[in-house]
Amino acid sequence: MTSTLYHDPSGFSVFSPSQIPYNAWVNIAETLKANPLVLAPMAGITDLPFRVICRELGAGIVYSEMVSAEALIRNQPRTREMLVTVPSERPVAFQIFGCRPASMAGAARILSELPIDIIDINMGCPVPKVLRSGAGSALLRDLGLAREIMAAVVEASAKPVTVKIRLGWDAKSIIAPELARMAQDAGIAAVTVHGRTKAQGFSGSADWTMIRKVKEAVALPVIGNGDVRSAQDACRMLDETGCDGVMIGRAIEGNPWIFREAKSLLSTGAVPPHPTLEERQQVMLRHLDDVVAMLGENVGIREMRKHLCWYTKGLQGGAEFREQVNHIESREAVINAIRSYFSHLSREVQGHVVW
Repeated sequence: MTSTLYHDPSGFSVFSPSQIPYNAWVNIAETLKANPLVLAPMAGITDLPFRVICRELGAGIVYSEMVSAEALIRNQPRTREMLVTVPSERPVAFQIFGCRPASMAGAARILSELPIDIIDINMGCPVPKVLRSGAGSALLRDLGLAREIMAAVVEASAKPVTVKIRLGWDAKSIIAPELARMAQDAGIAAVTVHGRTKAQGFSGSADWTMIRKVKEAVALPVIGNGDVRSAQDACRMLDETGCDGVMIGRAIEGNPWIFREAKSLLSTGAVPPHPTLEERQQVMLRHLDDVVAMLGENVGIREMRKHLCWYTKGLQGGAEFREQVNHIESREAVINAIRSYFSHLSREVQGHVVW
C-alpha cells in the first residue's frame, strides 16, 4: 500500500477523492447492509490517516476520535484540527461528547457544514475526565438529559445522527433497551451498543445477549461492539445478536487488516492470509508519512510511536525495535529503523508470512 497523499495549493495534505458526492445523504441501514464493518471511535488512534487506511482495507464506516462539543463551539484550535476530513474516507462519522443540549446542538450545526456523513453522540465513554464533566457514560444515569441531548442534536443536525451507548452504569442498572427506544423516538438513525457497563470499563466480557435485546427492542439499525478480536468474532456477533453492524475497537491496534479479513470471511467464507512482512512495512511507512504530513515532524513522530509499537507486536525482535523507535526524534531516522528492522526480519524468516 502506497501513500495517497498529495499537496494542494493551500499547503494542506489531502487524499484522492472518493465517489460519494459532497451533499449525499448516507442511508445507514443500506450502508451497513452492504458492509457491516465499522471502525470504532478511539481517542488518539482514529485520526484521519488511520481512518483512511481502515477504509481502504475494508471498513464500511469509520468513526473519528471523540470531539468536545464545548471546545468545538469555542473554536479551540486543537479541536478544529481534529475536523480535517477527506473524500476518500467516506462514509465517515464524527463523534461529539458533552452534557449541555445547547452546546451539543451547536457542535452539530458546525459539523453539519463539513463534508461528513454522520454525527455521533458519545454516551459510553467511561474515562474519569469525561465523567466528571457529566458527559459520556455519566448520561446513562440521567436518561432525561440523555433524551434532551439526542433531540437537540437531531433537530440541529443536517446529517443523520447516531448514538453510542453502554448497557448501563452497572449490572444493577441495565438501561440499554430503554435508552435505545428513547433514541428511536428522538429521531436517531442508528444505535451502537458496547456490551459492557460503565463499571466494567474494558474489563470482563461483553454481554452479546444484551446487544440482541436492544436489537429486538427497536426498529432502527443496531451496531454491536465489544470483544470482536478477529474476523470470526465479527461474523459470530452478527449471527448471535442479529445486529446490523459490528464495530471493531481495540483489535485494530496495529492490525487494520482485520477489516480485510472479516470482509472476506463475510463475502467468501474464507479468511485471506495475514499481511506479508513487505505489506506490513509499507503500511507502517505510509502511515508514518501521512501522520507527519498532517501534524508536522515533531508531533507526528510522537503520535506514531504507539502505532509503530502495535504494528510490530508479536513479531520476532519486536521488543528491541519498539525500544529503539520510542527514542527516535526524526522522520528519516524512523524510516531507516523500520527498513532496517524488516530487512533483518525478512532474512531471518526467508520471506515467509509472520504474525
